[in-house]
Amino acid sequence: MLLTLTTTHRPATDLGYLLVKHPDRVHEFDLPAGTAHVFYPEATDQRCTAALLVEVDPQRLGVGRGRRGKAAATPESFTLGQYVNDRAYAASSLLSSALSTVFRSALRGVSRDRPELAGEAIPLTVRVPVLRCRGGAELAVRMFAPLGWTVAADPVPLDEQHPEWGDSRYVDLSLTGTVRLADALNHLYVLLPVLDDAKHYWVAPDEIDKLLRAGVGWLADHPDRALITRRYLAHRRALAGQALSRLAELRLADVPAPDDSVDEPTGREDGGASDVHRVDGVTQDGSTLAAGPDPRRASLAVRRREAVLAALAASGAARVLDLGCGGGALLTALVADRRYTEVVGADVSAQALTVAARRLRLDRLPQRQQDRVRLWQSALTYRDDRLRGYDAAVLMEVVEHLDPSRLPALEDAVLGHARPGTVVVTTPNAEYNVRYEGLPAGGFRHADHRFEWTRAEFAEWVDRVAASYGYTAAISGVGDDDPEVGRPTQLAVLTAVGKAPASVRGTVVGTKETDR
Repeated sequence: MLLTLTTTHRPATDLGYLLVKHPDRVHEFDLPAGTAHVFYPEATDQRCTAALLVEVDPQRLGVGRGRRGKAAATPESFTLGQYVNDRAYAASSLLSSALSTVFRSALRGVSRDRPELAGEAIPLTVRVPVLRCRGGAELAVRMFAPLGWTVAADPVPLDEQHPEWGDSRYVDLSLTGTVRLADALNHLYVLLPVLDDAKHYWVAPDEIDKLLRAGVGWLADHPDRALITRRYLAHRRALAGQALSRLAELRLADVPAPDDSVDEPTGREDGGASDVHRVDGVTQDGSTLAAGPDPRRASLAVRRREAVLAALAASGAARVLDLGCGGGALLTALVADRRYTEVVGADVSAQALTVAARRLRLDRLPQRQQDRVRLWQSALTYRDDRLRGYDAAVLMEVVEHLDPSRLPALEDAVLGHARPGTVVVTTPNAEYNVRYEGLPAGGFRHADHRFEWTRAEFAEWVDRVAASYGYTAAISGVGDDDPEVGRPTQLAVLTAVGKAPASVRGTVVGTKETDR
């Protein structure tokens, strides 16, 4: 079985440093079920490709039995199964295990020679020419597209000379994107056996920790996290239940900056609302259902983070505060971007900061990376001298968690006392709530919300605080634009007077910008 990783990062041969495999050599590794080889078909400053080739030994593979002689979740558990199978050719959990053995440091995001590059998103193309995919090409798209990949999953025909025979159960998978190498490898480590829907070894309780460790920063927010969890844990209900409970804890730990509790509707012309986080198409057992929303469309939470990151990049900030950081969803992206020389996460919850530290893998980062990150317990309604002097601050889905009577204290502490050069604020658009099925009239999107503003109310608040504390303001939105109620999320960029204003989309009217 074969997997290739290609980058056009300059110099592209830095891929060898990240993988800890010299491009001029052929590397060989002994595996429980065979032998792995790593080599470089091409290695220039412009383009570099690393190939992982796994040769499976049927004798060593055995019949797939695990502890106490129990059969593992392999589909070849019959008399000649260890000889008559596709395990030598089709990517599966065997390739996933090889990744964890051969690229152990790269999976952890650690590089002794290129520590900064290990934390940077680089252009990558991943190719798995033969992948057994129970659920077809559509499921491969569902798995990888929400993670930022451009996915090409082409069914492999049973016989190219006889197209009338139809397609096989295999796909030729190509992934293209700009991501951290560690993230790419962890995506593959989890999702290859998920797509195969089988494992070559007995799934024990410690597989939960392996799943959550590899899923840090993406699995808890994946729209198909339940399907991924069940398949990765070989449909063992008790283990899957434990894993999903721990994922739920991670999501809750992101309060007061959570994903919306109700999900973004599809905006269909018939007025119906579907859950974009639940993409229909393939059930747990691989059967096909009616098609749902486009799986390539990112969730509102992801689009919100992308909009905030774009605003920060446009501001030119280097030292950034994530105020009300929760479990670190935004911090992960900030730390991965080398333009930010210092990243501070502040939250009133000590538990949330503990989750953020685990999510960032702080204890595993190189020392220079650790020195860029601060996690501080702080109440945003009280002045904190530690927060003064930063280039930018983010209040992402935070203000609506405060009682209205406490907003003046937050305004004074952040805009008056800390006074960052740029402040990025996001909050729900209350007018958009009518597009959410099941949300009662006047209801809020999250149980902890104390209020939700209309567009006019948000604009009034932004104008007032900008004038009071010496900022100019630009207002825009995030998510699909509804001609009647606007976008689901409101976003404001406040720029301190005397600082060049951030470039954000829209038309400036007075001191505010509007997409209405």
